[in-house]
Amino acid sequence: MIKQSDAPFRLLTQRHGVTLAYTQMLDPHKLLGDRDYLEFHLRDLTAGRDARSETDEPVVVQLCGNDPEIIVQAGKKIQDLCSGIDLNLGCPQEHAREGHYGGYLLAKKDWPLVQTIGKHLSIGIHVILVSAMSHLLQPPTSVKLRLCPSSSPPSSTVEFAALLEQAGASWVTLHARHVSARRRRQGAADLDVVRTLKAALRIPVVSNGNVRTWEDVQRNKDETQADGIMVGESLLGNPCIFANVIPDPVRVSLEYLEICKELPDIATHKTIETHVRHFIEFQCSRRPWYNKFRAALSACEGVHDIEHLLRTKVTRWRGKATRKDYDACIDDLEYTTD
Repeated sequence: MIKQSDAPFRLLTQRHGVTLAYTQMLDPHKLLGDRDYLEFHLRDLTAGRDARSETDEPVVVQLCGNDPEIIVQAGKKIQDLCSGIDLNLGCPQEHAREGHYGGYLLAKKDWPLVQTIGKHLSIGIHVILVSAMSHLLQPPTSVKLRLCPSSSPPSSTVEFAALLEQAGASWVTLHARHVSARRRRQGAADLDVVRTLKAALRIPVVSNGNVRTWEDVQRNKDETQADGIMVGESLLGNPCIFANVIPDPVRVSLEYLEICKELPDIATHKTIETHVRHFIEFQCSRRPWYNKFRAALSACEGVHDIEHLLRTKVTRWRGKATRKDYDACIDDLEYTTD
């Protein structure tokens, strides 16, 4: 999730049931050529590592690209601060199409034959990437992918994932939808493919898609028999999905802000503002005061302004008494219908 998987948010989700968190997709070229970009993400990973002592849950750095040497060099910059490095082969956005990476490396035309002595091994540049990463980087290498293009045979995704396993991937995550720059989610994810993939591979398979609630997590796991469930955008609204809790939106916002104060200068103001908007929007977007909240939030200039807004105006708009002890903890994150 671009600019939405900062260390404070990762820590928040790990406090509430997440067992493996990912960074946003990082650009290897910028890690190598942009000092400010590198230092920003090194601070994020360092702060996250130091703060994770309370949860002891691992973090995976996600990289994109199509140049094995560049990706490996970039991976070496951050490998000591993470538990794994993931190659993104699922990004559907326009910049990924233009740069020929992410989900746009899934077509068979990108699977050139590579000659070896005595046999032909059908591997593509993406498999070479995974092989280079798995052999030259210290942490385990994983791959997140989408379905191979609809023009390919239905079995292509499973065939491709088997090549990734052979190349050294330690696990794969499948978002079982096709890539589309215009519509990121075209219909429901095809969980049948995830189930087929799980049966075909020896390495762990993680299923991504069709999850909005804890019940969806359980249903997805039952249908696919996957080793794990990945949740993206739904977690932005409810970071407590994996704890089977719908939190009070103000309480969970304040908990996030407390983490941001404990880890200063890690999340940008825009990122913090966006997270709080998601938390409130998830349950309160249809409330008559929601647009006033959006306007007031955009006028905030820092964490303390946002905290004051939540404790005063938002609490009053919701018809709840203002409380100075509005501190969130796991016991307070009760179900709310507001």
